[in-house]
Amino acid sequence: MATTKSAKPKSPFTKKERDELRKILSFEREQLEKQLATIEENSFAASQSDMTGEVAFDDETADAGTATFERERDLSIENNVRDLMQKIDRALERMEAGTYGICDRCGKPIEKARIKALPYVDLCIKDARAQSRR
Repeated sequence: MATTKSAKPKSPFTKKERDELRKILSFEREQLEKQLATIEENSFAASQSDMTGEVAFDDETADAGTATFERERDLSIENNVRDLMQKIDRALERMEAGTYGICDRCGKPIEKARIKALPYVDLCIKDARAQSRR
């Protein structure tokens, strides 16, 4: 009687394709690091009263609202950049593990067009749609 081994899913990409995607991911990560450094530099450059939203009595209320809006926008952008960097890191880790391009949920290959558009994705279209419905 033959025994069946549970085969570890293998990346649907050739080594050449993975190398090209690795370059794209690494370049994108470098750009995000620069963007994050700029955001953090601008945050530290702000005065303490700007960062806390404190305003003097002669400042307009609209100015305080604008400062608060800009601070919240910068925080949101910073969080998005960090999230995208984490996704890129996980994609690079999957490349090292040999599971890049395999859906984390169903274990089937992720569509190549999807990977080429979003090289850090970890779900196939079907599972991504199912997750977004929740």
